[in-house]
Amino acid sequence: RRTITDYFSQHENKLSVSGFEENGGGDSCDNFTDLNLSHCFLGTSLYVRLLLYTRANPACGRELHHQRFPSEPLFNLSRPTAFVIHGYRPTGAPPVWIDHLVRLLAERRDVNVIVVDWNRGAANLNYLTAVAYTREAAHNLTGFIRSMQEEGASLDSMHLIGVSLGAHLAGFVGANLKGKIGRITGLDPAGPLFTSATPDERLDPSDAMFVDVLHTDMDSFGLRGAHGHIDFYANGGADQPGCPKTIFAGKSYFVCDHQRSMFLYLCALNGTCSLTAYPCASYADFLDGRCLQCEAFKPASCPQLGYDVIQWRESLLKLGQTKAFFSTTASHPYTKLNYRVDMVTWNQYLRWGVVYIRLHSVKPAHKTHHLPHVHKISLRINTGNVIGPRYKIRLLRIRLTPLERPQRPLMCRFDIFMEENTEVAFRPLSCDSRL
Repeated sequence: RRTITDYFSQHENKLSVSGFEENGGGDSCDNFTDLNLSHCFLGTSLYVRLLLYTRANPACGRELHHQRFPSEPLFNLSRPTAFVIHGYRPTGAPPVWIDHLVRLLAERRDVNVIVVDWNRGAANLNYLTAVAYTREAAHNLTGFIRSMQEEGASLDSMHLIGVSLGAHLAGFVGANLKGKIGRITGLDPAGPLFTSATPDERLDPSDAMFVDVLHTDMDSFGLRGAHGHIDFYANGGADQPGCPKTIFAGKSYFVCDHQRSMFLYLCALNGTCSLTAYPCASYADFLDGRCLQCEAFKPASCPQLGYDVIQWRESLLKLGQTKAFFSTTASHPYTKLNYRVDMVTWNQYLRWGVVYIRLHSVKPAHKTHHLPHVHKISLRINTGNVIGPRYKIRLLRIRLTPLERPQRPLMCRFDIFMEENTEVAFRPLSCDSRL
């Protein structure tokens, strides 16, 4: 299976234009509306198109007419339906992730995947215009869903996946339907013009029976706060590793953090990422290791970002709004192994300082064992003392607990003598062993 990085590199400049295209079997396909900067400068008026994809046509969209959709043979109302709703499109180009998300959703479950193409409306250089169109687009989609319901479709089997401004659009649809939609997923809901919005004016937990939200750019294009039954905060929800820190990087400086929400969701959906999040009051508490217990959740483990977070729904609804934090690497597959470190010292007097820990790993020889094994640990202490003798410490025990892989043995080492600013390296042992 190709990685997400491979997919984007091959497809970023090969998206279909609006209208019809012949697929391999000679049938015509309806594609996402492709506009350009001239449309954005002139401005576009709202026009909503609904493109159907299923396992039978994962790469060939079928446009559904709002009133005559029952005549479409591929549209089976007894199946669950996932609606994919994009956000603001300042250049008018189709989102590079659309095709990949559609395919993965169809592979994961036998569903109707409907891409809500409101590019005519979202493609305006004036962001205020696009924001205003979200209400009208939501009204349009609400009418279509009510027609589906009249034909026998169940609201609780529907899943709305909204990206950026599309997350609020999904919330408006859910509110129009009195919160009876089964699930809404918000991927970095848009922040500009929504920062001071009331719950009725943005995505909120009452919009669906279950609302999960991912935050990756809260200090710029994303929305701060908690807006779902569970809110995931990648690396604290703001700056993402690997994204440019200066404006000299060009467009990537503005969009990288915001787009990371989709890349993380695709990676989790594809099964190449396992992103475990830890319910916690704040990111600082998470980094300090104060929020690592998840026995209260059913199943008895911490929730994971992605499509399958629905299995924690019962526990999350009982707990109320939950914040969950996790860390990632800078690139695909983003998964970072986390360890809890416990140290017991012999020293009598309290000293403030910093402990630096490095884990040295070896890549496994077999691809089936893709997680590295720690073969050496390095420790160094620094108290900041610049006058007087170097501080010495005796560790009676250091223990490392792998959080995401509980089946792995705990790693320990006993009786270690350290001198300030001098690195000590050792091989970890099973906690059942002693030197």
